[in-house]
Amino acid sequence: MQIVITGGAGFIGGNLVQALAEQPHVTRLRVVDNLSTGDKANLAGLDVDFFEGDVQDAALLDQAFHGADAVVHLAALPSVPRSLQDPLASHHANATGTLQVLEAARRAGGPHVIAASSSSVYGSNPHLPKHEGLATAPMSPYAVTKLTTEAYLSAYHHSFDLPVLPFRFFNVYGPGQRADHPYAAVIPKWISATLAGEPVTIHGDGTQTRDFTYVGTVCRVLTDALLHRVVDPRPVNLAFGTRLSLLDLLAAIESTTEVRALKEHTGPRIGDVSHSQADGARLRVLFPRVQPVAMSEGIAETVTWLGTRP
Repeated sequence: MQIVITGGAGFIGGNLVQALAEQPHVTRLRVVDNLSTGDKANLAGLDVDFFEGDVQDAALLDQAFHGADAVVHLAALPSVPRSLQDPLASHHANATGTLQVLEAARRAGGPHVIAASSSSVYGSNPHLPKHEGLATAPMSPYAVTKLTTEAYLSAYHHSFDLPVLPFRFFNVYGPGQRADHPYAAVIPKWISATLAGEPVTIHGDGTQTRDFTYVGTVCRVLTDALLHRVVDPRPVNLAFGTRLSLLDLLAAIESTTEVRALKEHTGPRIGDVSHSQADGARLRVLFPRVQPVAMSEGIAETVTWLGTRP
């Protein structure tokens, strides 16, 4: 089985490449990444064909996709705040990039295409837990680009019979997620700050909730979807319904690191939703073999990884 991972040098991509490299049925792995947010160090020691470049480069995609059985499309400009700073850049990378990936898949004969969407598409819809039948209400340009990704996958499935599967990721965390850039996610930022004795910035009062999903769990689901060729044009929540407030998250980090964090509250961020929790019913039906990694175990693994970083 030959698999292409766009964005494969990124946080989730690097973990997925490592997980797939351990599968005997996977014979060849190819990574497409422009290294704007990824790092080739995430692929160190792994047997991959690396194609450095952007998913908007049609010729590069044709090279990478030739003979592929499946494509996992993870390449994107992540982050709600980043999309607020430069909406056009997010649109080009995420929406146009997805369209280029789907066109390349068509030219390559129609490999199985799995793509990453985001829980941000639910936006201001207040219903909890979030099930896939809810009306979407994006609150940021980033969320719009991910909703566009889903719509393109569905359109290509119905128009061109392309086998697809869109996943809505919910706050993925774990080893490999960097804390040293302006748009870093909350868990690596808070762990790094706590370990360094620096203030932890809490946007708002900290009572907002999230459904955090360990990257190892995400990779298990993606691997299962690839090996069993799960096809569905409807989006699937990739989370298991864990609802944790940011204050409780910080308490878990303090307990794991055995360090008391210095808290610094600021105003809420534009585009952030107050509460997020997945309804994982469809996920459990499609992937009954996958059991999620517990939050306590995931935080411990992440603390260990970040604690050994130079």
